[in-house]
Amino acid sequence: MSFFLPYQQRWIEDPSPFKLMEKSRQIGISWSTAYACVRRASVSGARQDTWVSSRDAAQAQLFLEDCRAFSSALNLAAKDFQTSLLPEKFPVSTQSLRFASGSRIHSLSSSPDAQAGKRGTRVLDEFALHRNPRHLYAITSPGLTWGGQLEIISTHRGSDNFFNELVNEARHGDNPKGISLHRVTLEDALAQGFLAKLKTKLPACDPRQQMDEADYFNFVRQSCVDEESFLQEYCCQPADDVSAFLPWDLIAAAEYHDSEPWELDLRTHRIASTASNHPQTTLSPDARLYLGVDIGRDHDLTVLWLIEVLGDLTLSRKVTCLHNTSFARQEEILDEFMRLPTLRRVCIDQTGLGRQFAERARERYGRYRVEGVHFTPAVKESLAYPVRSRMEAQRLKIPADKHIRADLRAIKKETTTSGHIRFSAARSTAGHADRFWALALALHAASAAKPRPHLQPIRIVRPY
Repeated sequence: MSFFLPYQQRWIEDPSPFKLMEKSRQIGISWSTAYACVRRASVSGARQDTWVSSRDAAQAQLFLEDCRAFSSALNLAAKDFQTSLLPEKFPVSTQSLRFASGSRIHSLSSSPDAQAGKRGTRVLDEFALHRNPRHLYAITSPGLTWGGQLEIISTHRGSDNFFNELVNEARHGDNPKGISLHRVTLEDALAQGFLAKLKTKLPACDPRQQMDEADYFNFVRQSCVDEESFLQEYCCQPADDVSAFLPWDLIAAAEYHDSEPWELDLRTHRIASTASNHPQTTLSPDARLYLGVDIGRDHDLTVLWLIEVLGDLTLSRKVTCLHNTSFARQEEILDEFMRLPTLRRVCIDQTGLGRQFAERARERYGRYRVEGVHFTPAVKESLAYPVRSRMEAQRLKIPADKHIRADLRAIKKETTTSGHIRFSAARSTAGHADRFWALALALHAASAAKPRPHLQPIRIVRPY
């Protein structure tokens, strides 16, 4: 078997000044691009540096680690011919990799401004996932004036994304930028030997060892949150931003960075991030907390979404999702939230199953603190628009989570034959846009809360 698959080889060998890869996830394009960067930088007489940017600094670092691995392997081979690709002292910088040719490969932050003033080859990995792809391109493209290549690699992130605009310009327009367009779906990759290559990297006990291409294709499809995500992530079909209430770019811009601390521990009142080495902070004793609760039982989820209002900014602090959970247990979990001393108001979906749940919560915690909200078309409209307006104003932060993205994307704004606005979402195995409505209820709780001079100690009555 060849070291690189045919689609990887075509990408590596393409000398075009402007290359664009529209791709499926996890098919080895970033890895093969790392090899191409090393090959260019290590040849004698190489003059151009390479600047690599991904959706976040951690991803760019992983790309650089692939470059290091290829560098070490190629250097060992070169020594058999009494030469070396690397300096005598192997570089140890976490930000760059230097070759004996004098050329370097640099890892950059995801900020577009980090590209300013740089010259040489640019690799923009996961381009569509950057917070502002259009601005990133505007800063990057002038750096090719004195030579080098621009390589843009990405899966799609909605039809309104600048990445999709570039793809359409190259495929259906006059291609004024001279883009060399590559496209590799999961189906394309499987047809060119991807699964056989993958199996060489998997443990013998991995169930994928027994799959053929059709089995693996269905395995990936079933692992996705919904069909829209599968088509976008693996089939190069951008999600339709026309029918969706919230475009992909709007959602992405509202998401916390991967290492940004946001999640509140209900017991310790400390805020931490998913990065274990990131320092924790303690929730302010003056924090203004609000909770939205969307009720489900068997088919739909129960979601509790906690927010903190900090000036003009609304910060998500906890998102708890419950599936097939008894109402007694749901009340116990609600009780954990209600024990937060600065939780000011809770709005609970009291439609259908939620009616008794909301009534019991009002009895236990007080009618001032708990409001039941009955979902009607008019109420849904009044709840939905604040989510969008806060995102548009960049005043809302949400977790970067694929299930949350899918729920927010699932909301469709429709006009009925009578001219009324209706907000709907298809029901799937992941729920019924329950996370969206919990967030909307939390924002409603904050907007409906009336200021009080002092927060009194809260007496909690145990469920009977």
